[in-house]
Amino acid sequence: MTTTTTTQKTQKLTVADYLALDDAFEGRREFVDGAILEMPPESNLNAQISVFLLVTLSRFVPLNWLRHKDVELVVAGRVRMPDLLILGEELAAVLLATERSTITEEMPAPLLVVEVVSPGKANEDRDYRFKRAEYAVRGIPEYWIVDPARKAVAVLSLVDGLYESVDYTGDQRLVSGLLPELDLTVEQILQAGSPA
Repeated sequence: MTTTTTTQKTQKLTVADYLALDDAFEGRREFVDGAILEMPPESNLNAQISVFLLVTLSRFVPLNWLRHKDVELVVAGRVRMPDLLILGEELAAVLLATERSTITEEMPAPLLVVEVVSPGKANEDRDYRFKRAEYAVRGIPEYWIVDPARKAVAVLSLVDGLYESVDYTGDQRLVSGLLPELDLTVEQILQAGSPA
């Protein structure tokens, strides 16, 4: 007597499958390697830093170029949710004409992506290693990594398809190719507008 066992494999979703989902999910999530990853709530400091940067950057670019949280960015077969983006004129117009706040691979790349690193090795790896590679492949000209634990900000500029990184700490003024008139120090970012 022969017994046949059928094993059903869980099929991974594609980016198209993920984007086609029409559920009532509450909260932030990313899509990585065929799986949906629920993102934990941000710490108060991280949330305050991203809002501070949103307000600060709004002095240098039109408000409709800025997106804060809750915008999906399709990169390298994954869907990320950056803390802050500067879209640029063309992408802002394209995104406005869509129903969903999702920047697909067919759309122009954002001009800048900012990630505020949450505590933990997995978060550090995601922001410093994985997203660095993904954002470079996507052609995003500038990527900032704000790291409260290290008390540093890395400004990465895309050069010939790879990021060159300059790390800033303390009262050092960030130098941005995208925002040359920016006058902002790491200390100001990490204090996030808190009274001195």
